[in-house]
Amino acid sequence: MNTTQLLEKNPSLYINRELSWIRFNRHVLDEALDTSHPLLERVKFLSIFTNNLDEFFMIRVAGLQRQLSKGVLKAPPDGMTPAQQLDGIHQMLLPELIAQDDCWHKNLIPKLDEAGIHMHTYSDLSAPQKSAMDEFFACEVFPVLIPLAFDSSHPFPFISNLSLNLAIIVRDQNKKEFFARVKVPTRLFSRLIRIPDSDGSLKKDDSSVHFIYLEEIIAAHLDALFPGLEVVASFPFRITRDADLEIEVDEASDLLTTVEEVMEQRARGKPVRIEVDCSMHDGICHMLEKKLGISSSMVYRVGHPVGMADLMQLMSLDRPDLKDTPFLPSVPADLAEEKDIFSAINGRDILLYQPYDSFTPVVNFIRQAAHDPDVLAIKITLYRVGTNSPIVNALMEARENGKAVAALIELKARFDEENNIGWARTLERLGVHVVYGVVGLKVHAKLCMVVRREKDGIRRYMHLGTGNYNSTTARIYTDFGLFTCDKEIGEDIANVFNFLTGYARIEHYKKLLVAPVTLRRGILERIEREVVRQREHGDGHIIFKMNALVDPECITALYMASQAGVKINLQVRGICCLRPGIAGISETIQVTAIVGRFLEHARIYYFRNGGDEEVFLGSADLMPRNLDKRVEILFPVQDPSIRTAITRSILAVQLHDTVKIRTLDPDGTYSRPVPGSSEEPLNAQSWMVEHRGSWHDAAQ
Repeated sequence: MNTTQLLEKNPSLYINRELSWIRFNRHVLDEALDTSHPLLERVKFLSIFTNNLDEFFMIRVAGLQRQLSKGVLKAPPDGMTPAQQLDGIHQMLLPELIAQDDCWHKNLIPKLDEAGIHMHTYSDLSAPQKSAMDEFFACEVFPVLIPLAFDSSHPFPFISNLSLNLAIIVRDQNKKEFFARVKVPTRLFSRLIRIPDSDGSLKKDDSSVHFIYLEEIIAAHLDALFPGLEVVASFPFRITRDADLEIEVDEASDLLTTVEEVMEQRARGKPVRIEVDCSMHDGICHMLEKKLGISSSMVYRVGHPVGMADLMQLMSLDRPDLKDTPFLPSVPADLAEEKDIFSAINGRDILLYQPYDSFTPVVNFIRQAAHDPDVLAIKITLYRVGTNSPIVNALMEARENGKAVAALIELKARFDEENNIGWARTLERLGVHVVYGVVGLKVHAKLCMVVRREKDGIRRYMHLGTGNYNSTTARIYTDFGLFTCDKEIGEDIANVFNFLTGYARIEHYKKLLVAPVTLRRGILERIEREVVRQREHGDGHIIFKMNALVDPECITALYMASQAGVKINLQVRGICCLRPGIAGISETIQVTAIVGRFLEHARIYYFRNGGDEEVFLGSADLMPRNLDKRVEILFPVQDPSIRTAITRSILAVQLHDTVKIRTLDPDGTYSRPVPGSSEEPLNAQSWMVEHRGSWHDAAQ
């Protein structure tokens, strides 16, 4: 067995990906505990922590449970079996859920109360407040409720994915007890119901607001649903179901219909978790376990409220004093709205770094193309588009103006399927050439190409990105976008689109690294090049910034590079299965992570290459799914001044953060820096806000 095989087969060298993800999500919870954030931003992070957990159970835990039920014995590189992973997840989450509950009740609720945002239980309402809620229940809520009994003549009711429910015990005149379930209609009403002040008045502004959970109102009026019976008790609970349903089609023409069918199945997937209020009786818990066919280890007792993701509703309050201070994103001078964007791109490559730079130039790029008489065609990939998309509106304008427009809309973008189907049908009605995806692959690349007729012939103008064409997430995700009209990149992009929309099979690209054909090989070859350089000159250096590092082959290559002495800096926001700092294996590897105000979403791959530096940006993380099962793009940053701006003005700042950064230790845990008395604290994201646009000066 050679060195590569020894490294790949040694479980002690790998961190389990699921447990690594839980540690990442703990970083999100830590942001909710961080008093340097404005109060409502802390509530937002608590909501995100909960929403992340929901998706983790629907996808990752569901997958492990399927493996367990099918008797799958194959373990990941870390050697943990599905059963061991499920047990590890359960044990690791228990203290996290306690911390979540403490964060809400001991940290945030008291602060919200001080700030004039009051959370109530029904019992502590004043008489005028109760009267208002009685009327609201009778007039609005009661007519839509459907109490479902469970007995010999009533089958156990189906409980949909992530729905909030009340488990209710009622007693008849003979003292016989029955179980019933009521679904809390959170799709029809806000989970947080605004109520009057204690004197019955309702303020017109948000300086002082009062809320009660919808389920509390229902629980207080259950006697109206069960007349003639005594309501003994009620307890909130929520079920999470397997939502990772595979989409299998033989023909692309079947894809849209198949995705719609799969979406309907998602709500009915196998249960993978029950969250119950910590006060729920054991008897009801056991009954739910039996009827749903799950084990006791899948039941999580949580504090009130069950399902804290809905706390995001508080962010709609008009309380700028409790939110991050807004800032005006930078716009490069030659991309100002009144400028000719094609002349600007023709003059030089231009880098945008959202959210510090505005997303508006990207929208304007397509809008100008839509109205430019010299533009012949627009081609774009759309993964997560969002609602009321200005990008899609610009594409529709282009089609109305007679341009040829082709849009690949990835219908398999998880949890965005419904939105993407809607846009696909809208664009098709207008005559846009819509491609739903590629059979067997998910298209994750972020590409837009404009084909323009000019005096010297046809020229291609491109926008290549690390993030989605989504104007909403562009304000909260850090992402790069590059405008270029480089001829060879244009030829590569044209070949990618020909593959996506037709039957072209391209095995070689001039400048792009494209998954699943050349990206993995391109990364591994460049790592090996740094190894050779290190052995010959001692100056090998690699810097990767990404969302996740999971792929065993890439991890092995990095271990071998470290053994050769190559300096390696990895900044991995989320899952990292590599263990840094192991003697003789990964001593030269440092792994850090940043979670802060913005979601670190950009991917950067830097190779020193003996001083002839190479920098690639793109959509791909180093995960098997990205490298083998998706269409991904890494594109080179060719302009030396832009490369310098990325390495000196952006990467350097992020690697030297002293406030938000965490360092991964060999045992898989993270440590925070101890502030030095002589060091000025550096929050990389705050620095980027204060110095936004400075990289444009560096790139002139």
